[in-house]
Amino acid sequence: MSHAPRQGRDHWRIRRYRRRTEHAASPRTRALAHLAAGTPALSLLIICVIVLVDLAGGTGKVWLPLLATAPALAAATSGPRGVLGVGFFAALLGAAIGVRHGVPASALTVVLAALVAVALAGTLASALRARRERVLAAVRSVAETAQHALLAPLPGTVGPFQVAVHYSAAAAEARIGGDLYALIPTPHGVRLIVGDVRGKGLPAVGTAALVLGVFREAAHDEPDLLDVVCRIERSLARNLGADDFVTAVVAGYPEPGRLEVVNCGHAPPLLVRGCDVTAVDPVRPAPPLGLRALSGETPSLQVLAFDEGDQLLLYTDGVTEARDEDREFYPLAEGLARHLCDEPARTLAALHEELLTHVGGRLHDDAALLLLRKPAAVPGAADARSVRSAAR
Repeated sequence: MSHAPRQGRDHWRIRRYRRRTEHAASPRTRALAHLAAGTPALSLLIICVIVLVDLAGGTGKVWLPLLATAPALAAATSGPRGVLGVGFFAALLGAAIGVRHGVPASALTVVLAALVAVALAGTLASALRARRERVLAAVRSVAETAQHALLAPLPGTVGPFQVAVHYSAAAAEARIGGDLYALIPTPHGVRLIVGDVRGKGLPAVGTAALVLGVFREAAHDEPDLLDVVCRIERSLARNLGADDFVTAVVAGYPEPGRLEVVNCGHAPPLLVRGCDVTAVDPVRPAPPLGLRALSGETPSLQVLAFDEGDQLLLYTDGVTEARDEDREFYPLAEGLARHLCDEPARTLAALHEELLTHVGGRLHDDAALLLLRKPAAVPGAADARSVRSAAR
């Protein structure tokens, strides 16, 4: 999962530059470096352009008011001290231009007063902006911590499988949403879940946390995969509202070559065998988790052969329902066939890049992709393990 904060780009560059100058040769060098890093260059450039235009033949009275654009721009890109510095510099040059062109004292005073007022207002706006950026950074940090606690990053290998996951939240500032996934080794084999809570963004996070918490407990306790699903269902029935539900696929690998799948109203996983990509449609459709009491239907266990080289892609509807500018859905099966390789991480990276290109750069719903691959056994590895076991 990849998310990088985007608050205060100019401040971030300044902080990074200042970190690089901490070991400068002398205090004077450090002071000059810090001053250069905090200088609002574009605002100063505007002042210089206005002065050059005036020197080239303008009338000072015409160009003087334009000096106020410099501190106004500095307020959007620099700190309060930078804005004050730009305002002071602009006022000095404005006074010099006014005197040079013989602007009446009353008119020059009005222009300079307006320039000072803009600089002071810009200083206040810059301080407020910096405060909001600090608050946003703190909120995003908390959201990232919650995301890592709820959707812990998966290792590249879990049990006998190669694993890769990619998650994108629609609530970009929150960086966490209603899609959920987990993959854990248990005494009953590797078990996993991919689901989608009704809704998106922060309101769905509590439900996702509930589902994952129950799944992680039940996956260890229950030998039967259907009992795992039943425990999640009972918990949701007690805690969800009447209109809330969770679609999910729960899968398990209890023994070599045997993959168990329970689909509760979710998009069918894609099974890759050789070069063929096929959807694993449920034999008997079941309602989403939390709605069993309304329909009376129970989920069924579907058993698949899953051998060396096979792959299984689980995903949420934020992927398949992503539309381009012509309102066409993203063809996930075709995309998977195009980018398929023996490294799940590379496959998902290429899929996600193509998905973003399809939608024009930004997803409008939470989207999760989890790819599972059973690698071929390395020749001689079994013999080596046998030798080590005999030696012990």
